[in-house]
Amino acid sequence: MADIAKFVEEIKSMTVLELNELVKAIEEEFGVSAAAPVMVAGAGAAAPAAEEKTEFDVVLKSAGVNKINVIKVVKEATGLGLKEAKAMVDEAPKTIKEGVSKDDAEALKTKLTEAGAEVELK
Repeated sequence: MADIAKFVEEIKSMTVLELNELVKAIEEEFGVSAAAPVMVAGAGAAAPAAEEKTEFDVVLKSAGVNKINVIKVVKEATGLGLKEAKAMVDEAPKTIKEGVSKDDAEALKTKLTEAGAEVELK
């Protein structure tokens, strides 16, 4: 470890040109590259990342084994009657709510997940 500490101190006193030569020598000796990895993305992928999504759709992917509990949560969240809520759960995958805020979407997702459903936010 003392040798490494000594080497680091020597590097601190090097000029930029000497550091560049050191990097090239290490690359050649060990067959590695000091270049930072670059992620390649499609042209359309960069634009949506810059803007944070504010509205979400809550999609029920499946009701799971506790279907009755999921129907109760859907009924409460949508204000539908029992028959309509049951039909919505039976037709999964189905959008439960559209254009809700992130906090509301996360809260509904949590309630549905706790009831046994599989939920996705879009």
